[in-house]
Amino acid sequence: MSNGLIAGSAQVDISPEKSLFLFGYPHVERNSTGIHDALYSSSLYLSDDREHLLFIANDIIFVSKALCARVRANISAETGLSENVITISATHTHSGPITANCLSNESDLTVPPADKEYLDLLEQNMVKSACAAFNSAVPAEVGLVTTEANGIGTNRHAPEGCADPEVPVMMVRAKESHKSIACMVVYSMHPTVLHEDSTLISGDFPGLARQYLQEKILGGDCPLLYHTGPAGNQSPRYITRGNTLSETKRLGFLLGQSIADAIANITFSSDIHLSTGRTLFDLERRNFPSIGEAERKLKRARETYSTLIEENAPRPEIRTAECSCFGAEETLTLAKAAVEGRLETACQGSLPAEVFVAKIGPWTFACWPGEFFVEYALDLKATVDNCFVISLANGELQGYIVTQEAADEGGYEASNALFSESNGSLFVLETQKLIKQITKPIDVSKV
Repeated sequence: MSNGLIAGSAQVDISPEKSLFLFGYPHVERNSTGIHDALYSSSLYLSDDREHLLFIANDIIFVSKALCARVRANISAETGLSENVITISATHTHSGPITANCLSNESDLTVPPADKEYLDLLEQNMVKSACAAFNSAVPAEVGLVTTEANGIGTNRHAPEGCADPEVPVMMVRAKESHKSIACMVVYSMHPTVLHEDSTLISGDFPGLARQYLQEKILGGDCPLLYHTGPAGNQSPRYITRGNTLSETKRLGFLLGQSIADAIANITFSSDIHLSTGRTLFDLERRNFPSIGEAERKLKRARETYSTLIEENAPRPEIRTAECSCFGAEETLTLAKAAVEGRLETACQGSLPAEVFVAKIGPWTFACWPGEFFVEYALDLKATVDNCFVISLANGELQGYIVTQEAADEGGYEASNALFSESNGSLFVLETQKLIKQITKPIDVSKV
């Protein structure tokens, strides 16, 4: 006979203890000079006596496959949980330390290797957060609701382009006292309000959304697990009034208010059943141009960028063209690596690719590594009810998974990808198959 749902949570500060290079913007020697808002590793443990599930959300730009494997193994050794029920994500803030060494940045001499001392600290604190969540579990209730986050960002290539403003909100509270245990959300938007001129550690607008929610309704000791959904072509570029801390606060508080309004309408239940699944598979590599072709593409991108500056074009258009230059530079770097036989080594560091699926009552969370265009999440959502994709989870792909249209256009995201655009549909298919495998009737005689 089941004792019902239990849940525990924890948050551990993962802000660097010394000045570190802030990763996310090319060709800028950008070292941290202080902390605007702390970075956290936030964990939520759930169990229904039949299944276990552990989410770990981290305010960092990437969680590498190797780091994920070590953290899972250490948590398993400490708690007895199977590594197969643990999922680890990154919010993708561009105002945090570099945490993965990407081949495409090899020619950018301003980008140093990830700091081993910080990576060790990060690993220890992820494990600490997860174990604290596991050890604090109490009888619990879960509430599920969705809201929309508007006015924070758009498709970063065209404001009217494909986007997904839907935000699933999951609240977990103690069954007896109704004290908040954790809040978990997913939103498909690049956390890139702050740009290269900001040298303060920050979780960007998700960090400020946490601040709003903890101050207004959750309490400071209640973790917010923020996951970034597929946002490869989503950003605040056309919304921001400037790349400032005050703008980060404005957009973060706007998101926080949307979530708070949704929480007010949640109905809680302890009659929630869990199931998880995990599958691994290979990915198709991208075909790279010759070095000569890559050099010509870079020249054209730089010419377009210079023309837009001379014509005093709108700021978002100039930024898009500048990013296309970055992408063309990275294509040239990768094309040279392909010729030298070093590209496959980088690919192998991200493989096999993983899909992790967690069902919580009527909701399904699908976790994908790397950065995906939002179209693939929408394709999955069109076929599976109450399904939401968490990206940048359980590894990174050293670049984007773009659409065929984006690959044909050859913009920034397509230019620095290691893997083919064909893999987007593969992730959708593998996720659909996995969801079918883990969706099985509950044996009520054992509940």
